[in-house]
Amino acid sequence: MGESVVSAEAERHLRLLVLRAAWLNQAFVHWRYRPADVQALLPGGLTADTYDGSAWVTLSPFVMADVRPAGVPPPAPAVGSFLETNLRTYVRGPGGRQALWFLTIEVSTAAMLAARAMGAPYHSGSLTLRQGDRTYFYAGMRHGGGASYRLAVRRGEPVTAPSERDVWLTTRWHAFTRRAGLIWDTPVEHQPWPLHTATVENLAQSLTTAVGLPAPTGEPLVHFSPGVTPVRIGVSRPRRRAARIARDVTAVPPAS
Repeated sequence: MGESVVSAEAERHLRLLVLRAAWLNQAFVHWRYRPADVQALLPGGLTADTYDGSAWVTLSPFVMADVRPAGVPPPAPAVGSFLETNLRTYVRGPGGRQALWFLTIEVSTAAMLAARAMGAPYHSGSLTLRQGDRTYFYAGMRHGGGASYRLAVRRGEPVTAPSERDVWLTTRWHAFTRRAGLIWDTPVEHQPWPLHTATVENLAQSLTTAVGLPAPTGEPLVHFSPGVTPVRIGVSRPRRRAARIARDVTAVPPAS
């Protein structure tokens, strides 16, 4: 039984938007962690969320497609598509709000590095995605060397009735960042994730140790989704002043 319930449906319809996009061919590789290991990487005001007594960290590569600023609908050209991979964990913030906290975000376009000014831990790198017969091959190497990953995920059957844990591990309607001593809350809206079972056929990664976590142990839980569209990303708003961060994860040197 989980300690908390997350809705598979978006909390509300967003009226003030920053971006529209599609998230496609997304894998979710989830590891259990001790809550204390995750808490050490969070700023004041955020608490590691838990399920079945564990904090969770998820490696999630995908295609960020049809990206366009709000107010620029089709048929106007989109900003573009690129590959993105995030390493994220699950937190509770002011008022108990459940959200994502990104430990690192790897992207294939340097244009996204401007978002670091908003507190998002973006790093540019060389990212690739190849698709075989029900198998997706993801790889990435951060520019300058160090943090990297190789992942092959085999897609299984559709999950027709997602469990509470399936939803908890894949769905959040908010993401927190830290900027200028404040916790900022960015809302998102999209249709419920169409999930598939999945298995890892190959995995080597140094992203977890690069951000200051112990290397994961045990077999991960895995999901795959063909994606959701449209994704509507709302305006970030400050929530409360953050206490001094225990560890600045963007400053942790990558593992060699």
